[in-house]
This record gives sequence, C-alpha cells and structure tokens, in this order.
Amino acid sequence: MLDKGSFPKYKGPVLVVVMDGIGLCEREAGNAVRLANTPVLDSLFAKYPNTRLKAHGKAVGLPSDDDMGNSEVGHNAMGAGKVYEQGAMLVNSAIETGSMFESSVWKSIASRCHQSKSDPGGTLHFIGLFSDGNVHSHIDHLKAMIVRAKQDGIGNVRVHILLDGRDVGETSALEYVEPFEKFLAEISKTASAGAASGAASDSTSGSASGAASGSASGGGFSARIASGGGRMKITMDRYEADWGMVELGWKTHVLAEGNKFPTAEAAITAYRSGAKVIDQDLPPFVIADGDKPIGPICDGDAVIFYNFRGDRAIEISKAFTYSDFDKFDRVRVPDVIYAGMLEYDGDLHIPANYLVNPPEIHDTLGEHLCGSGVRSLAISETQKYGHVTYFWNGNRSGKFSDTLENYIEVPSDIIPFEQRPWMKAAESTDALIRELRGGGYQFARINYANGDMVGHTGNIDATRIAVETVDLCIARLLPVVDSLGGMAIITADHGNADEMFELDKNKQPARNKDGSLKAKTSHTLSPVPCIFYDNVNSGAYSIADGGGSGFGLANLASTIAILLGYTPLPGWEPPIIK
Repeated sequence: MLDKGSFPKYKGPVLVVVMDGIGLCEREAGNAVRLANTPVLDSLFAKYPNTRLKAHGKAVGLPSDDDMGNSEVGHNAMGAGKVYEQGAMLVNSAIETGSMFESSVWKSIASRCHQSKSDPGGTLHFIGLFSDGNVHSHIDHLKAMIVRAKQDGIGNVRVHILLDGRDVGETSALEYVEPFEKFLAEISKTASAGAASGAASDSTSGSASGAASGSASGGGFSARIASGGGRMKITMDRYEADWGMVELGWKTHVLAEGNKFPTAEAAITAYRSGAKVIDQDLPPFVIADGDKPIGPICDGDAVIFYNFRGDRAIEISKAFTYSDFDKFDRVRVPDVIYAGMLEYDGDLHIPANYLVNPPEIHDTLGEHLCGSGVRSLAISETQKYGHVTYFWNGNRSGKFSDTLENYIEVPSDIIPFEQRPWMKAAESTDALIRELRGGGYQFARINYANGDMVGHTGNIDATRIAVETVDLCIARLLPVVDSLGGMAIITADHGNADEMFELDKNKQPARNKDGSLKAKTSHTLSPVPCIFYDNVNSGAYSIADGGGSGFGLANLASTIAILLGYTPLPGWEPPIIK
C-alpha cells in the first residue's frame, strides 16, 4: 500500500475539483451531462486514470441505497474519510427507540403545550420541508411527532409546509397534501371521539379516561395545516444568499400575513391555475377560517423545525432565537420554545434546543492536514461555500488554522439559476487561479455549483449550458496545475444533471398529461466520476482495483493524504490508488 514516504512529492498543489451534481448515467435521454459539449471531460476520460465512486445511500451514511445522495453528506464523506450515520438515520433511530421523546427538549415542549381542563396550553407548530425526499426531511418523521404530541396530551398542532418539487417530483405537492390532510382529520377525529368518551365516563364514574385514550384531556385534539409555500420562495434560504426568502417565511408562518385559502389543496390548485409554476416556486399562503388565520405563532407556543439537514434551517433558526437579530424587521417576536430536529451548526450552537444529536465527526482530512503543516485553500461561490468549508470539515464552522487555511467565498447572484446557468463559475476560477499562482498552497478544493443548482430547476437546456460552463472552467484550470507542477482530482458529490426527466415504470421518460416530458428536479442515484489528472507522477500509481466499483466518496480523504505524502488516519476508508 502507498504510504508516507513512498510517494514522490509534487512541486505544486493537489487540487480537488467538485463538479456539483454531475453524475454518470448511461442513458442519453434527459442526460444534460451527455448532451453537453464537454471536450475537456471527454479527453480526460480517454487519457487519464479514472473510476466511478458511489455517492448515495449507505456509501454516504444514508439509510438505504434507495436514498439519493446530496451535497452535505457528500462533502462530509469526502472530508471525513469515513462514513457516518447521517440525519435521516439518526432521526429514524431516535423515533424508533423513543429517545427523541425522552429528551429534555421534547418534554419541555410537551409541558408547555399540554392541554388540561383549566389551561388549553400553547400550540405546537411544525415547520419544514414537506415530502419524503429524505434529503432535508421526511414526512414520516413529522407524522410520528404529531402522533406522539397527541399521546402526550398536547391539544393543538399546526403545520407550516414548505412544498418540495426538488427532491421529489416537481408538481407532486398534492400527492403529499391530500393523504396528509386525511391523516390529520383522522387523528383529530379519533382524539375528539376519545375526549367525548372520556367526558361521558367522567360524568358517570369520575375517571380521567380522556387522558388514557391518548387524547388531550381538556377538549380534544386539533391538528391542521396552517400555512405554506414553495421551498425556493420562502423560509429555506441558505448561506445568507437571500434573507428576503426568510422574511417572507416569517410573515407567512409567524404573522399569518398573505393570501388566505380554506385549505392547502385550494391554495396549490389556485396558484397552479393562475400561472405555470412548479412546487418549489409556489407563492406563500395562509390557511384561514373565513378571514381568521388558523395558526399564527404566538406567545406561549412551541416551534419545531423538523428538517434534519442544516444548511437551509440555520437562517430561520436565527430569526426565532437571536435577540439582536437585524436581517429584517420581525414586527413581533413571539415568546416560544424553538427547537430544531438537530443542531444545525455545532460551533455556533444553532439552535440551542434540538431533538436529536448530530453525528460527531472527528479526525477529518482538514484537521489532519493542518496538523501536518499543509497550507490549504477552499473556494466556492455562496451557494456551495458551506460545503467546501463547514461540511467538508465535519460540520465545523471556522478554520482549523488561520495561518494554514484560506477560505474564499464568491458571492452568488440572486436570480433564478436557469436564467444565468453559468452562475459564478468564471469568477470562482479567476480567484482559484490567482491564489494558486501566488499562494504557495499544497492542497486546494473548489466546488462548481452549476450542475446541481441549475439541474434543480428542471430546465434541461439551461443545465446543458451549466455543464458546459464547468467544462470550460476546467479547461482554464488544468494548464495552471501543470505550470505549477501539481495534479487534480476531478469528481462530484452526487448526481443531478445526468437525469433531467422523470422515468415511468418501464424506465422510459415519463410524460405529463399534455404529452410533454416530465422534468426531474431531484438528485439521482448515479455514481460520480473520479479522474486523476496528473502529468507529474502518473506512472507512480494506478486505480486500486481496476474498476472502483467498491469505492465511495469517503475513499477520497486517504487518497488525497497519500498524494500529499502523508499517512491516512486510522479508521479512514482505503485509498483509491495503489
């Protein structure tokens, strides 16, 4: 096995290029990666050692191989060197074992919202992404908490739904809303019936059978959808790219301001009839009985943000919990218990209250390299800046070393990505080339967000341009790598742009009712490329198994360490090269 001292040093940097969302799929239909004009990538595949890496499911810590990968777990795996159980698995376990409901945070919420004959208690509000995409959240987690809320004597539950259309079908919202409304109606009906039965028993025997039935002991149980909107329209901004989204979410969920509808189904149907817009972009709505909103968030209530993934949960968490918040006028700040599903930022402790402990990721590549005195660089535009820093470093904010590490963020445009599919790739490349030529770095990493962010729009023509943009940027980088005496690993964190059409049961492109192809906006289960561009030491190593079918993203850390001349840490996955 290659080890420290057995590999010749590079004069220049080892560079990792993460082509976010650019996976490998054999189908050409709907495959923006294959349809794009990519002469550089084509040449690299033909001339340089390469393999495929698993970037989804169990290979990145998700529950099953039916679970698509995502940028967060992908960068965790690349930077950690081994696979950790990730958000969905942690929450599944906490629900199955009941540890979530034994936590002090849940008990505090249940106590505040408990209903009795003398006190109706506060309302328990749930806010989060409303689907089973299992990337940010899962609707089954929400349902399990609502069931438990009823069992714990909470009287009123209100749900504020952020419609997906990104990790699931682009217009699938009603496929989730309709059965969920039936679930809420049934659980509320059952609780009300239990309360009525308990009241009847009380009148004859004096027993408190209402509580025993699992219903709230004061006056039944009411669970309803209170507000909502598209995930890319309200609430779920990330990396402070657009605080206006969070402000609009605050107005919708907390202040109950906005267009009013009798049901979520009515709101979705009305918006779709008025304009052709997919779920992730649906405008906000408020559910009201007549003109009276049914679920503003008020003093004495509790709020659970039930996403398990952190990037799009941090800003709304700050709005609820920061006393010196200044990003927008909150108008009123209700006195609530606020909790996240997990702690979304372990260094800044956002939020202070959470239901499930996040994975404790330690001994990361970044920490190892800093301990070895390696000077490193990380660059991305805003949309993926946290991925090459926070997630790469094991969910850790800040640097391991202020003197050895340099992080550069290129501000992203606030514009629909399909309207500018080149995004800030050129500017990010400019910054990287400038730093590599003058910075004396031994290791560097860059994320090109285009394939993922544009791929999520469902616009295949724009996504093809996004992929071509990345190819052009790599063409600019490689001569610089050569001139400095370095090498580059060109890879990706998950698939997306490689499948832009939904498939039917026969694995053929699915069609809408009007005959048009049904766009796919979610990630894929595709493997990702791993190309070793090396004109210095290419003869010193080869792909370890000749095919790499058993390799995943976590194998990259030990590979990078070997290329830099350092020993991988104990417990890391083995290197891809031998």
